Amino acid sequence: MATYAIGDLQGCYEPLLRLLEKLRFDPAEDTLWFAGDLVNRGKHSLETLRFMRSLGKAAICVLGNHDISLIAAFHDLRKPHKSLKALVEAPDYAELIEWVAQRPILHTDQQLGYAISHAGIPPQWDMHTAETCAREVEQMLASPARAVWLAQVYGDLPDVWNSHLPLFERHRYILNAFTRMRYCRPDGSLEFEAKQHPDTYAGKNDKNRKLIPWFNYPTKHALGMTILFGHWSTLGYYAGNKVIALDTGCVWGGQLSAIRIDTNNPTLITVECTEYG
Repeated sequence: MATYAIGDLQGCYEPLLRLLEKLRFDPAEDTLWFAGDLVNRGKHSLETLRFMRSLGKAAICVLGNHDISLIAAFHDLRKPHKSLKALVEAPDYAELIEWVAQRPILHTDQQLGYAISHAGIPPQWDMHTAETCAREVEQMLASPARAVWLAQVYGDLPDVWNSHLPLFERHRYILNAFTRMRYCRPDGSLEFEAKQHPDTYAGKNDKNRKLIPWFNYPTKHALGMTILFGHWSTLGYYAGNKVIALDTGCVWGGQLSAIRIDTNNPTLITVECTEYG
């Protein structure tokens, strides 16, 4: 029995199959953790979702920003990306959306000592706060009221955490933190525009030079486990400071990556992407 964590798929179905073959994945015995962004930009989002759904309990998939946008597009709140045409026109589109909407925002396993969310966990939260916030948002995504709720929670503000925020503002911050976060400003507020590797901004005389990756923020809470995340293809694979970044840019001509997390020495396993361009 093995447990693997896999980076952002973004509809890259064929590389996923090759990666699972390389892992010798057995759905009857093994478990896969996916870091979100199951769909979008790749050529086979429909096939990817159908396959993920077929895995049942063998797959644990947290939601990324592209998955949230897919749900919003289903409810006519966003325009679907052109790569999603086959999915949008599929006879099981509604069923697949319902399956996606039931996925978690955060998954934790105390025994393994790992947690996974798409973008990470903001430095102001302890693990209890993170789990409480995740459950709030998951409940709304799975509810019949999700279309009305989603219409209220898109936006960049507030970018500072406060446990006493009004409900929609609270949920907007939570959703952004789990699915869009990369950098914090020196005051701890979230910054959503900068996407490049931290080395890109080092030493430059611009507004981004003082940005801090969320996992390196000086007063970050100790969470008691290693946090797995994706969402940051320009960062690539990174392991340090009790985090592991898994988005190695599959859809951008990079690789699709996995690590085995039920061992004391997780090692990186990759396959090249064939769905770029």
